[in-house]
Order: sequence, then C-alpha cells, then structure tokens
Amino acid sequence: MQTGTNHGIASKTSAPSQIASSTTFRILFAVSIVHLCNDMMQSVIPAMFPILKSELDLSYRQVGFIFFIFQLTASIMQPVVGIFTDKRPFPGLLPLGMVSSLIGIVLLAFAPSYVLILFAVIFIGLGSAAFHPEGSRVSHLAAGGRKGMAQSIFQVGGNTGSAMGPIITKWILLPLGQFGAIWFTGIAAIGIFVQLYVAKWYRGVLQSSQVRKKSTIKRSISPQRKKAITFAMVLLLFLVLFRSWYGAAISTYYAFYLNETFGVLIEDAQMYLFVYLVAGAVGTFIGGPLADVFGKRNVIFFSMLGAAPLSIAIPYVDGPLLLVLLALNGIIMMSSFSVTVIYAQALVPGKIGMVSGLVTGLAFGLGGVGALAIGDMIETFTIAPIMKLAGYLPLLGVLTFLLPSDRKLVSWTEEAQGE
Repeated sequence: MQTGTNHGIASKTSAPSQIASSTTFRILFAVSIVHLCNDMMQSVIPAMFPILKSELDLSYRQVGFIFFIFQLTASIMQPVVGIFTDKRPFPGLLPLGMVSSLIGIVLLAFAPSYVLILFAVIFIGLGSAAFHPEGSRVSHLAAGGRKGMAQSIFQVGGNTGSAMGPIITKWILLPLGQFGAIWFTGIAAIGIFVQLYVAKWYRGVLQSSQVRKKSTIKRSISPQRKKAITFAMVLLLFLVLFRSWYGAAISTYYAFYLNETFGVLIEDAQMYLFVYLVAGAVGTFIGGPLADVFGKRNVIFFSMLGAAPLSIAIPYVDGPLLLVLLALNGIIMMSSFSVTVIYAQALVPGKIGMVSGLVTGLAFGLGGVGALAIGDMIETFTIAPIMKLAGYLPLLGVLTFLLPSDRKLVSWTEEAQGE
C-alpha cells in the first residue's frame, strides 16, 4: 500500500517533516484491522447474552450487569492508560492488550458460572482499555493532514467488528453454545501478530525528536479559556453518553424486544441488529471525511437530531420497513462516532491518549451504566415501554449547539501556540 512518502511507512530513518505531513495508509489499515479484531472479540459478549440468559437462567438485570462490568473496566482504564501514555508512550502495550483479550475469550468459552463470566469480560475490558488510546494515537500519527479520514479508517474497523455480533450469535453461538467463543482465539492471534507490526512502526516514529517535542508543547491557557474547554468537553461526553445509551438499548435488548413484541425468533432478530450495526460501520467511515468538509460540530449535530425521527419510529414497525429504518438510523447515528474523537482531540491538542480514552472509554463505560439501568427498568416496567422511551434519547443532540464551532477551536489553538 502506497503512502504519502516515497518510502511507504515512516520509520526511525524517516524525516520528521514527512512523519508529520504524510498519510501512512499501511499503518492506518493495519490498526483498523486490529480494531476490527478487538471489537469483534468484544462483540462476543453481547452476542452471547441469549445463550447465557438461557443456559445460566439469567435475569435481564444480570445480563445488564455483565455489560456494565465489561464497560466499566474499559472505561476506568482507558483514560488512565491515555494519561500515562501521553507522558510515556508504550508501543509494547498494543500486543499486550490483545493478549489480555485472548485470556478473556478462553475464560468466556469455558466459564461454568456467572461469576467467572464476569471475570472473563474484565480481561476483555482490560484488553480494550489498553488498545483504544494507543490505537487512536497511532492513527493520529499516521494521519498526516487527513485527521477525519484517518480516524474514520481507524474507527470503521472497530464498528465492523462490533457489527459481527449478530452473525456470531446466529451462526456460531446458537449452534455451538458458550464453547463457540473458543473460535475467537484465532482472531486474537491475528490481532497480536498485526499489533507487533504496528508497534515496530510506532516505536520508530517515537524516536523522532521533533514528534516528541510536538507532543509535549506547553500551552498557556487562561482560566476563562480553561473553563470554556472544560464545559465543552463535559458537554461532548454527555452527547456521546446519550448516543451510547441508545446503542446499549439496541445492542443489548432489541433482539429480546422483537421476540416478545413481534414474535420474531431470536436468531432472526439478530439479522435486524446486524443491519443496524453494519449501517453504523458505513456511517462511521463516511463521518470523518464529511467532517473534513462540513465541520465537526455540524456532523455531530446532524447525526443526533437527524436520527431522532427514525429512532422514535423504529419500535413501532417490523418487516422490510424496519430494515430500511434501521439502516438509515445506523448510518446517520454513527456518522459522528469518529468525529467526536477528533473534535475532542482538537479541543485539547497534545493530549491524544487522554481525550481518546475519555471519549471512547469513559463515556462508553457510562453507557454500560445505561445498559444496567435499562435492564432494571425493563424488569420493573417490561421491555416495550422502555425500548420506546429509548428512541427519544437522540433528541438530546440539540445540545450540540452549545459546543464551540470548528472555527473557534482553531482560533483557540492558534492563540495558545502564539500563532
């Protein structure tokens, strides 16, 4: 795969200016493949919910707690990893994280009890926490001047892996049961192999003194500006949280909703979910380039409010019309998936690991809290009214108007750097 330089991937002999300005597609695609492997293994967890609910006689509350523990582990550790690696980048963490996920997958395949299932998802969560901040940093370094495109390439791998969940349920877990998870040790092995390649490139880039200097620029920020940045970051995390709660409702409970409300078999309900998730991967891929053209805040705003009419209508329909609505909703809703990350990176430049950990970690962990809360509400009020209520969550995207504009972010960065 060709890159923006004559030498393909940047290495320790590459000129710093080339590293900063070129787009290294070979590394972007490699880290996207690893993201696919990582999130495919993660998708085994919700994909196994129908199996575990039946075989271990779990309640909706217990199903939600599994998802909560997984997300909580990843959410707590991702910002921690990001803060640490912002100060001391650690390329070896990339393959080590995949090894943790491999341990979790093996334990998930053999765990005979609910408690051991929880331990399994903790290992997978730790692997996710190790990968995402450093994976996002690698994509940022390999992006050159195409930040939106690079983040979309990186994130679409993860969303494609997540989209495999319903297929995993239908074709692997339903026929083979819990032990079917063992097949994903092969996915982990592929991920480890590619991560070793990416880590070698990453280590070479870190040897560029100019890249290190650029990542540690000390910026002077006034108290008023710091307060404005903090408000914008908190608001952005809330927007990601609302999107995550809706995603948790769909990925965790929608198959049960179709089964109980419309009589759709669980294996057939997985295909509806698959359409939504694949469409979400498409939306993730196009979101970054759209943000490069139309602005990051505009794409975030459209992805939330544009999806709201569809999300409100979805619980009331089934059949072919439902497939159309799910596809459109997935594309629109997830078009901001990568954009929120690059917006956060622009909001707090120089803190790639920390902000990536916050946006893809902490907010999604709080989404796990949403899944647990939704499970509790379903136990109390039944599934139908709760799924209908969840459809209104994207309306909260109107708060996007309170975020600073893209032009404002650029002016803040230029002022801080004295440009």
